[in-house]
Amino acid sequence: MSAKKITVALVGQPNVGKSMLINSIGNARLHVGNFTGVTVEKTVVTFEYDGYGFSVVDLPGTYAFTDYSIEERVTHDYLCNEQYDLIINVLDSTNMEKNLQLTAELMTMSKKMVIALNMSDEADKEGIEINASYLTQLLGIACVRVSAAAKTGLEELMKSVIAVHEAPFQEQKLIFSEAVEEEISLISEYLDRHKFKASISNRNIAINLLQKEKKTYRVLHDNPIWTELQPMLIEADRHVLLHHDTDDMKEALAEEYLSFNRGVIAEAVKVRPKAPQIKTTTEKIDSVLIHPIFGIPIFLFFMWGLFQLTFEIGSIPMDWIDAFFGWFGEVVGSTIGNDEIRSLIVDGVIAGVGAVVLFVPNIVILFVGIALLESTGYMSRVAFLLDGFFHKFGLHGQSFIPLVSGFGCSIPAYMSARILKNDRDRLLTLFVIGFMSCGARLPVYVLFTGAFFGPEMAGNVLFGIYILGAMIGLVAAKVLKMTAFKGADEPFVMEMPKYRLPSVRLIWHTVVTKTMMYLKKAGTFIAAASLLVWFLSTYPKDSSLDTLFGAKIEAAISENEVKILENQLAEAQLSQSFLGQIGHAIEPIFTPLGFDWKMAVALQTGLAAKEVVVSTMGVLYSLGSDATEEDHSLLTTISSQIPFASAVAFIVVIMTYLPCLAASVVFTREAGGIKYFGYLFVFTTIVAYSLAYIAYHAVLWLS
Repeated sequence: MSAKKITVALVGQPNVGKSMLINSIGNARLHVGNFTGVTVEKTVVTFEYDGYGFSVVDLPGTYAFTDYSIEERVTHDYLCNEQYDLIINVLDSTNMEKNLQLTAELMTMSKKMVIALNMSDEADKEGIEINASYLTQLLGIACVRVSAAAKTGLEELMKSVIAVHEAPFQEQKLIFSEAVEEEISLISEYLDRHKFKASISNRNIAINLLQKEKKTYRVLHDNPIWTELQPMLIEADRHVLLHHDTDDMKEALAEEYLSFNRGVIAEAVKVRPKAPQIKTTTEKIDSVLIHPIFGIPIFLFFMWGLFQLTFEIGSIPMDWIDAFFGWFGEVVGSTIGNDEIRSLIVDGVIAGVGAVVLFVPNIVILFVGIALLESTGYMSRVAFLLDGFFHKFGLHGQSFIPLVSGFGCSIPAYMSARILKNDRDRLLTLFVIGFMSCGARLPVYVLFTGAFFGPEMAGNVLFGIYILGAMIGLVAAKVLKMTAFKGADEPFVMEMPKYRLPSVRLIWHTVVTKTMMYLKKAGTFIAAASLLVWFLSTYPKDSSLDTLFGAKIEAAISENEVKILENQLAEAQLSQSFLGQIGHAIEPIFTPLGFDWKMAVALQTGLAAKEVVVSTMGVLYSLGSDATEEDHSLLTTISSQIPFASAVAFIVVIMTYLPCLAASVVFTREAGGIKYFGYLFVFTTIVAYSLAYIAYHAVLWLS
């Protein structure tokens, strides 16, 4: 990197194309990390241009310079507290009035700034003419017309950024009404007389005091000048409110910003009159996709198609990955002479990593599908469609995005709940995501549906399990809304962005980043959990069992008999291992559900990773740990040794109990503390046990 460095804060409202803009500049390297103390990621893009080393921090989209939601809080705190050289404020050229609201608020920070008028090509198509040079004069900020999609204006933007960085700071031209300007002048002159200095100008301090900015109030409250300043502020409020039809100062200032923005637009933006009664492309598509009758069925069809692709196409590389790790385990195992170390490496490390990598194809396909739906603008419309239905269960319209993600993997689903602005809505959504059956539960469902239903019915039963899990989640949300998360519903306001062709580059970066995060976080925890399961199921060893079965195996006369004896030895060793001892100890708790100690142990291993349940049951039922959900001997044994009522109860527990260890850790981080994990554990345990008890006895009664 060059010795001359420029750190840029990339700021803008949602759906203005910030990420696409910075990726379009070219040769970018993305680095994703967490902001300290919160769970929202920052994306840092580094590149070189014209001898400068740029580091661009892509901040979460925010509609206003406030700290109401997580995203707004992160952006607000970064801009106020971190070190950076200038701001690139990205605007949607087709929606200037709304976007300038954030711009006007940023102008109170006394920071160097460049405005990127993105989507200028779309503005041209819609007959919107923006005089960028005149806008620059009006605001005192360099304004550049760009298009991230068409990659136009990017060079001019970068040259403007360098020029602004090299030039001394010039106060920007944020002008209010006469009454407000009079009070700003009085306050700023008072601060000047008392030689008050801060990182922002005294004029901007006066503006912040008028709009009740808490940090500014805290700083000045401890200063001796506060005793004289406070009466001035009271009088200023009275004077300003006389000129506005409100008794709320924040609302009065919001009107001032709006008037300023409209004045700027009237001067610098011209709109050619449109031909009457001609629908735009977006309006034509919306007439079908958000149709009051056909809208939801169309969405369900898209989701059905996405899941078909996820599970059907994903199963092809899954078979290859499974075969690879099986082969790799055999190759590595053949080079290790010590049985203990071989078991640790092959059954612990390789099997643990394989369990994670196995589901990466499904995760990638799901991420690609969701990224396509989001980047085209369709997801916002589905949130609008489902808002009324979801509100009946206490959920928010935007909750459907993390809930849909939960069908692929709970980990990214928990992370995607950040889109919910209200903390209560976000927590409520987090608590019910686990009821959406993730891909890791699929092997267990396939095993039991195959064991108890014919091939012609198994697919329908599998679909029914997924639908039932989702319905249980919605009912659980309603119960939580009526108890733990009481409160008035949050108003649902969502921007409907125009339909746009997806950016292949942006989708690529999104999918790669999220997949690597999944591998990094999930892989670490699942591999560690698999090692723990291996240790608990292997030790302590009873040498007398080896001696007893060793003699029988030597006396065996057929290969089949040897295999049966070896599996019986594995079951006996497992029964007296730490895991077996725990299973026998907790068996009485699960007896009312029709579970024996083997099913109880399988549920315990599922706490580490749901994928481990099938291989654990293979060992428990004397079939060896290499059993899979498609092993016909396992299917036969399951159907013969487990009663149908117990199997139904077992599926209900798998469907509703605590997510895997990796997902639980991510949930704890997203929810904000270990206490929420405790609440989730208690809640899901009560739900799983109660529903399994009802299911078990209902099946017994019906049969």
